[in-house]
Amino acid sequence: MVRVAILTASDRSAAGEREDVSGEIAATICREAGHAVVARQIVPDSRDAIALVLERWCDEAAADIVITTGGTGLSTRDVTPEATADVADRRVPGIPIALALEGLKKTPFSVLSRGIAVTRKRTLIVNLPGNPRAVAEGMDVLLPLMGHVADLLAGPTEHSGEADTGHALRISQR
Repeated sequence: MVRVAILTASDRSAAGEREDVSGEIAATICREAGHAVVARQIVPDSRDAIALVLERWCDEAAADIVITTGGTGLSTRDVTPEATADVADRRVPGIPIALALEGLKKTPFSVLSRGIAVTRKRTLIVNLPGNPRAVAEGMDVLLPLMGHVADLLAGPTEHSGEADTGHALRISQR
């Protein structure tokens, strides 16, 4: 079971003007897969507000994976990737590639999402668009990865170190 936190970036949802459908879809999919949704929050499209929640959840080890919804588009208010980059230790570039490739099977507009994936301490953060259908499709990509990601980030993980070290030594001695 993976501990998941979901952060929705939306001016309208934060103001109570619109229901957080995307965050609810992500939460439902996680629960149905047997994962624990340990935190949910809605913030306005504010770089500082988004970064503050991400920092807190990661630094307090509140979740293994944080999924953000919203704020990945091209409008000037879409700042979730920038806020995520602000708190990142390392990027995980393969996840956004996989999300875009899967999205392209449904719509050419999927490549307009600027979402990123990063780690901070022992937590993975993945940006999904705010579109409910895109969130569901993105979760299809993420679900098979979640358990393995949580295990890797919890560390230490053995990768048959002796064999790897021997191979590295043989290469360096050539």
